[in-house]
Amino acid sequence: AYGPPPDPAPGGPQRPYEPDVPGPRNIDALAATVTPDGATARGVRVAFDRTSRSETGGAPAGARRFVFLFDDSIRFRPESFPVCARSVIEEKGVTACPVGSRVGRGTSHVYPEGTAEVLAFNTRYANGSRGALVVIPASRTVLELTWERVTRPYQQRGYLWALDEILPPSAIPPQERAGTRRFELEWGATRQAGGRPVSFAETSAKPGEKVRIGLWSSFVTGQVVLPRTTVVVGEPGGRP
Repeated sequence: AYGPPPDPAPGGPQRPYEPDVPGPRNIDALAATVTPDGATARGVRVAFDRTSRSETGGAPAGARRFVFLFDDSIRFRPESFPVCARSVIEEKGVTACPVGSRVGRGTSHVYPEGTAEVLAFNTRYANGSRGALVVIPASRTVLELTWERVTRPYQQRGYLWALDEILPPSAIPPQERAGTRRFELEWGATRQAGGRPVSFAETSAKPGEKVRIGLWSSFVTGQVVLPRTTVVVGEPGGRP
């Protein structure tokens, strides 16, 4: 009520500074699902479905960061899955990543039309921190995400873990960077480890219970938004 929502993950990697630019205000909405993965008792897949439009009806402003926010009942097990390095993807493509390292997938809907496949791979950075690489093979885009615990105000709202995604500056002027009108991205995977199934995402919430999902978003105009949704575990749709 008193300003933009605060940064939920300020302690991770920092995006290089860029001044704000004039542009449209974005109107974002979020839907989500949390569904059993069928492999383990607590294993789930967490799907985000984010839509964006400008107030003027044209292309939405480009993004600087997305921070995926997960309910405090949801845990992740990146240490139990193989990792893929950015250098492998850039040199040899996603097919060179180890089997079992893909932990998410989805679709990017560009403005005004068109779609592209999105893949997410478990990774570990040189400093030891864990994260994910979101890859759009069609455009050879690789985005780095880092796992972080959210700050206290978000913990008080019922969140715990965040995936912090930085969209780095490019040679394209900020005001000319196209925003996506929609992206769908599901986090979740299963594999066999030591003869037993393992889930990448797990929840202590039981089917029928409610969990919180959010998406803190920052744009080149300086606008910050935080669409949120309440999800019933096991049901096919979230409620904005």
